[in-house]
Amino acid sequence: MENIKEIINFSKHPINDSDYISVCKKKLHDNSLLVLNNFLLDQSLNNLLKEATELENLAFYCSQKHTVLLSKFNQNLKNTDPLNQMMISDKGCVPHDLIKENSDLNNLYKSKIFRNFLIKILNLKKIYPYCDTLSSINYNYYKNGQQLGWHFDNASFAITLMIQSSLEGGKFEYVTKGRNFSENYIDKKLIGEIINNQYKPNILDAEPGTLVLFYGRNYLHRVTPVQKDKSRILVTLNYNEEDFIELSENARLTFFGRIK
Repeated sequence: MENIKEIINFSKHPINDSDYISVCKKKLHDNSLLVLNNFLLDQSLNNLLKEATELENLAFYCSQKHTVLLSKFNQNLKNTDPLNQMMISDKGCVPHDLIKENSDLNNLYKSKIFRNFLIKILNLKKIYPYCDTLSSINYNYYKNGQQLGWHFDNASFAITLMIQSSLEGGKFEYVTKGRNFSENYIDKKLIGEIINNQYKPNILDAEPGTLVLFYGRNYLHRVTPVQKDKSRILVTLNYNEEDFIELSENARLTFFGRIK
């Protein structure tokens, strides 16, 4: 069963079982979110935490101001427009090329069994890695005071692995309504209420070792500011629905400080 039998907790998450896949697919469809607690075996989680700790001093830290649509301030819109209010996102990021080839992350990411699981529950024909060397797998670090501001993703889906939770703050908040990208619909009133703290979002406090899949392009979400010195460490596993896609040079410069 490839080498992922030493990474994934198959006794709880038999991702090659058709019945289990069907259950996961239904949960994702019904909730727009799939949370798989204890997805990693303890030893694999320990391996990744050790790797993340060793790589942390190589992380590139950036701070951005952006709208919920991840765009810049629009002079043609009012400051009070929900789509023109500025959010702050700041974090550290380690790119894929700094992660060792024999890392559990690379073995999981390349696994045919894991990819087949994702393809089936996401109802896709195929998924592909980024063709640039930086963007397919990333460690993300949120130190004291750092956060991810309210936003919609550019990608249709997000796949994350929690490696280390912060002691306080660093909560994932989200709403499963507000936008339909394919129909070019967006609910400005609801978005305004959310970013002005007039609407209570859902909260996910994921434990280390948890795999999360989320339709981030249609649902507003954020990570609240970390409030203690212990960093929040998260891995993003980034795939594309089309082959030969690379992250833009501007995005690579923003998140990694270099383009290759």
